Amino acid sequence: MTAAPTPYDPGSLLFGGDYNPEQWSREVRAEDMILMRLAKVNTVTIGVFSWALLEPREGLFAPEWLDEVIADLTEAGIGFFLATPTASPPPWFTLAHPDALPVREDGTPLRHGSRDTYAVSAPAYRAAARRIARLLADRYGGHPGLRGWHVHNEYGTIDFGPHAARAFREWLRAKYGTVAALNAAWSTAFWSQTYGDWDEILPPVQTQYLHNPAQVVDFKRFCSDEMLAAYEEQVAEIRASGSTAPITTNFMLPTWNHLDQWRWAKAQDVVSIDHYLDTEDGDGEAHVAYGSDLTRSWGGGPWLLMEQNATGMRIGDRLATKEPDRTIRNSLGYIARGAQSSLFFQWRASAGGSELWHGALVPHAGADSRAFEAVVELGDILDRIGEVTAPPADGPVVEAEIGIVWDAEAWWALDTPHLPNDAVRYSDEVRAAHRSLWRGGFATEFVGPGGDLTRFRMLVVPALYALTAETVRWLEAYVADGGCIVVTFASGLADEDQRIALGGYPGMLRELLGVRGEHIYPRPDGDEVRLSNGLVAGVWTERMRTEGSEVVATYETGVLAGTPAITRRSHGSGSATYVSTKLTQDSLDAFLVEQAERAGVAPVVAGAAGWGVEAVRRRGAGGDYLFLLHHGDRSVDVEGFGVDLLTGATDRVRLDPGGVAVLREAAREWRVTLAADA
Repeated sequence: MTAAPTPYDPGSLLFGGDYNPEQWSREVRAEDMILMRLAKVNTVTIGVFSWALLEPREGLFAPEWLDEVIADLTEAGIGFFLATPTASPPPWFTLAHPDALPVREDGTPLRHGSRDTYAVSAPAYRAAARRIARLLADRYGGHPGLRGWHVHNEYGTIDFGPHAARAFREWLRAKYGTVAALNAAWSTAFWSQTYGDWDEILPPVQTQYLHNPAQVVDFKRFCSDEMLAAYEEQVAEIRASGSTAPITTNFMLPTWNHLDQWRWAKAQDVVSIDHYLDTEDGDGEAHVAYGSDLTRSWGGGPWLLMEQNATGMRIGDRLATKEPDRTIRNSLGYIARGAQSSLFFQWRASAGGSELWHGALVPHAGADSRAFEAVVELGDILDRIGEVTAPPADGPVVEAEIGIVWDAEAWWALDTPHLPNDAVRYSDEVRAAHRSLWRGGFATEFVGPGGDLTRFRMLVVPALYALTAETVRWLEAYVADGGCIVVTFASGLADEDQRIALGGYPGMLRELLGVRGEHIYPRPDGDEVRLSNGLVAGVWTERMRTEGSEVVATYETGVLAGTPAITRRSHGSGSATYVSTKLTQDSLDAFLVEQAERAGVAPVVAGAAGWGVEAVRRRGAGGDYLFLLHHGDRSVDVEGFGVDLLTGATDRVRLDPGGVAVLREAAREWRVTLAADA
């Protein structure tokens, strides 16, 4: 994990969001400036989808309207991120360069009519993207109101067309050198897939039955690298213009993932993310923490929340309402974990177009609404706590003694079809582990294979299906140095070429864990298995025996009754625990809290989580700041030593359900009790 050379410090918390003035009249734009000042908005993102207006014909540029918008913002004292609009090529481009449109896996060529209609490997697209990036950089790169560059938007369009096929072959040639080496890595002797020439190789397009898993994962690696190359070309144009403003691109992490974020983070001055809740229930707050911890970990320090949802969020096939107090609480949740901004999509709800029902800071009802009142309230809160943005002189923004391994390639490997149970999803397993520790009130950080583990007392390795020999040695060294590791099922089964590690499960991690599995027993949905320690599991079980480890719990029911389910092997002062089954969320909660306590890790504030209070300590140049977010349903009193930046209260604050506090600490001693009148 590599941090940005200098932690990103904007001087105050950035507040605002995507602004699309091209959709509105001059009169509405004038009202926008008034409302932004009222809400203390200080930053907007402009130009994200403006390519057609900036370049109405190929090589004909018309940025004068953007000059006016920037002038209005500057007069109002509002800074801006300027986006390169390359996520949405204009109609003239797709008409002139039909080969630059993406092709689906089944061979269907996509047509213009939405966003993200580009083939990232197409030379015409790459040239046009560089050209528009350079135009913007030459014209605005030195503007005093420029907060930074927002390159592209949510990289992730996958193309299976001829340009992708050509570039994929070049990528494979650079990786393997010879077709023979590729054949060996891909196990192409299976199903008569042996290649005789590079030109015979295609992306994993739709085929008769199952794809070769090594081919699938290599293609995903290629796609991440190819999009990174396209991003870096735009960065080069911006820097060649002389612009020194920070450069980022907004990661997007829903249920799909097309990027290796650890590599991408090294190419950015500050890491940013668009983060949207994907459930209506209380798990949304755990999701805020998950997205925040990931983004901070990828960049190694303060980061930017480039988008979040305001009043409305799309859940499945319908719009779900997000209450104003939850918007405020979620915004502080991101900031508590290192965000330097609270930016939204978007400023004003669109009256037309594809996302006309997307939530916004100014809803369709306008400023005379409870939703906009909350926006004004949030702006005031962020103004009051602006001092938290100054990074600490040394050390992390959030101190965490528990690490969780995150690996994009493990996600891609577990996405390959025909595994023992295709119901097992990498993102689900990582989120489940993080959720358990969040519920227990522990601070966590993510780490990529090979990353620095010295600060962690405990390391959780969820479903790391495929890994390298180097990663195995990395984990072994951590345990040998005294670390406590918890490895879950579906880990260590294959190498980086998706070849099974023979000799018993969990394959490459057998020696570290001291177990040998003989058979995997996938469980049907709803089929529960009880363990001897009272925990409940399902989905995946294993028949295994110990080889140097002790039995922590056995299976109590089914054909595996009496056999090991959870084991632990000691290595010097360290230990390696293996969970051979998928614990239910409640059982995983109890188990990981127990493991954290065993490793000597304490919650941020003892007892807070039991009352539904999320406690996060953010470190800064001015001291430590304890964020308290009350997600529970009974009022509590919090007593200690510090001042609440929101109310001025010292040493004691009352938190009602939905309430928040940001305490500049004088000491790290706090007690949470039920309010007498609760």
